[in-house]
Amino acid sequence: MSARKPLLVARGLTRRFGGLLAVGNLDLEVYAGEILGVIGPNGAGKSTTFSMIAGALVPTAGSIDFDGQSLQGLPTHAMARRGVLRTFQHNKPFPSMSVRDNIMVGMHTGFTGSLWGVLGASRRAADAERAAIQRADELVDFVGLSDWRDADVETLSFGQGRLLEIARALAARPRLMLFDEPAAGLTPAECERLSDIIRDIARQGIAVLLIEHDMRFLMALADRVVVLNFGHKIAQGTPQEVQADPAVVAAYLGDLGTVAHA
Repeated sequence: MSARKPLLVARGLTRRFGGLLAVGNLDLEVYAGEILGVIGPNGAGKSTTFSMIAGALVPTAGSIDFDGQSLQGLPTHAMARRGVLRTFQHNKPFPSMSVRDNIMVGMHTGFTGSLWGVLGASRRAADAERAAIQRADELVDFVGLSDWRDADVETLSFGQGRLLEIARALAARPRLMLFDEPAAGLTPAECERLSDIIRDIARQGIAVLLIEHDMRFLMALADRVVVLNFGHKIAQGTPQEVQADPAVVAAYLGDLGTVAHA
């Protein structure tokens, strides 16, 4: 990947909470079409790193650039307009709306119609609405919710809600997707389906940053893995390289051979 230019670049990323160093001097790169996994024990700084990149936390020091432009200080809606979208550990659909309508809400960052055009039911607005419905239906099919496109979101299972969350993020046409423990609470079959979807997302050229506690899920999915411990990066490389790193084994994972072959 060294011959390519990274899409996201974090340099010297640091976050302190009073006297506590949560993340210290972290360098991180994510490339278009890559799945980068971030792992580490509880308290390693994963969630803090994720929150800084997502714009939910302001770094104490360091920089975060996306496609050559700084992301620091931008609110989440401005980051979404630039193509940085995140999913959450807990599904947050808009209640009393259909699956399709929930996905269409995710398209607001790319809406270009004028208020007067909407109020006047102009041809342009009508064309935009038809295109939005078509796009929403494509995303419903992409995540495997075709049979529920008109269903109230409150009738979905937890796993289906996770797929809806992904479709809604994709509706904004992201260039980088941040997944915060997407496998949490899913059945093995749902995890397998989720893996396929994330791979398909990366194949579209979208960069993926993934934080996950399920090692089997992450190691089988990621192109590269970054390992944090006590707020510092202790290893990075392919899943195979990380699994063979003595520092990683000592700090966190134990016998990674059981993870690789389970």
